[in-house]
Amino acid sequence: MTVDALTDVSGLRVGHATRTGDGWLTGTTVVLAPEGGAVAAVDVRGGGPGTKETDALDPRNVVRTVEAVVLTGGSAYGLDAASGVMAWLEERGRGIRVGADPAHVVPVVPAACVFDLGRGGDFRARPDAATGRAAVEAAAASEPGAPVSQGCVGAGTGAVTGVVKGGVGSASTVLGSGITVAALVVANAAGATVDPETGVLYGELFEGRRVEYPAAEVHAAAQRRLAETAARSTPPPLNTTLAVVATDADLSKAQAQKLAGTAHDGIARAVRPVHLLNDGDTVFALATGDRAPDAANPLALNEILAAGADMVTRAIVRAVRAAEPVDGPGGAWPSYGELYAGR
Repeated sequence: MTVDALTDVSGLRVGHATRTGDGWLTGTTVVLAPEGGAVAAVDVRGGGPGTKETDALDPRNVVRTVEAVVLTGGSAYGLDAASGVMAWLEERGRGIRVGADPAHVVPVVPAACVFDLGRGGDFRARPDAATGRAAVEAAAASEPGAPVSQGCVGAGTGAVTGVVKGGVGSASTVLGSGITVAALVVANAAGATVDPETGVLYGELFEGRRVEYPAAEVHAAAQRRLAETAARSTPPPLNTTLAVVATDADLSKAQAQKLAGTAHDGIARAVRPVHLLNDGDTVFALATGDRAPDAANPLALNEILAAGADMVTRAIVRAVRAAEPVDGPGGAWPSYGELYAGR
C-alpha cells in the first residue's frame, strides 16, 4: 500500500517540528534515511541559497551517503537545526566512521533553509538545534511508509508563494519497472504559483488531467483580495523552494546529481518566475539502492529523471492546496483554498 508521498520510498521517514504563536511561525522538517544512509546529491539554482554541507555531496568528493537531510525555516539562522539532528545521529553511532571506536562518527547532514523571518511577528523566533532534534525524533518515531503531514507544518509553517500561503507537499509514483520515485517540497517562492489570468495553479497544467478553471466571478473576487493583501504587506526580501526527490533505485552520486538537477524543472513548471536572485532554490536527491535500473538500457535513468520532475510539480500543487491562511502580527497571507473555495 502506498501513501503517495516521500515515505513510499522504502526506508525513508519524515518528521516535522512546528512552532506557531507568541511570535513564532516557522519550523523544521527532517528526512531520515535508513540506517547506513542513502546515496545523496544536490543541485542549487537560486541566487540566494542558505545551505550546509552541500559541497560534501559533489560527486568528486569522498562522502557518498548521508543519514538525514534537513529542511528548515529561519533563513541562515535556522541551519542550526542540523546540529540537533547530528547530535541525535551521533548518539546512535550513525555517520562516517573516523576512528577505531564505533562511537567515533561524523554524521553528514546536509541542510537548506527558507526565509520566513518575522512572519510570525518576532524576527528572533527561528529554529535551533532543539527544533532539529524534535523533527528527527518525530521522523524516527513514525512507522515505515507512514503518511506525510502536508501544508503549514515543519519547514513550511511560515512559507509563502508570492502573496499566497505556501507549505509542505509530497507525492510519489511507481514506474513500470517497479522503481519508486517521490518528492517532498517546501513551497516558499518569490514567484507565484497561481496564474493571475485564470486562477488555476500553474502546476496543475502539467499533471496530465483535465483542469477545471475557477468561475469568472470567483477569480475576480480572489484577485481583488490578493491585491488588497499585497497593498498592505511588505514584500519579503528572500524566498526559496526546497525539495527532496528520492528513489529506491540504485544510483551513483553522479546519477543522483542528475536527478536533483532535472527535478528543478518540476519547480519551473509550478512557480513563475523561478530561480531568482532572491530565491535559494535547492533540490536534494536521495537513492536508497533497493532496485537496479535495467543495466541493458543505457537510457533507463531517463524515466526516473522525468518522474522526479513530475513529482516535484505535483508536490508543489499539494503544498499550496494544503496550506491554511495566516493573518497575524507578521503579516496576512490567504490560502488558495480560501480564495478558490470548492475548486
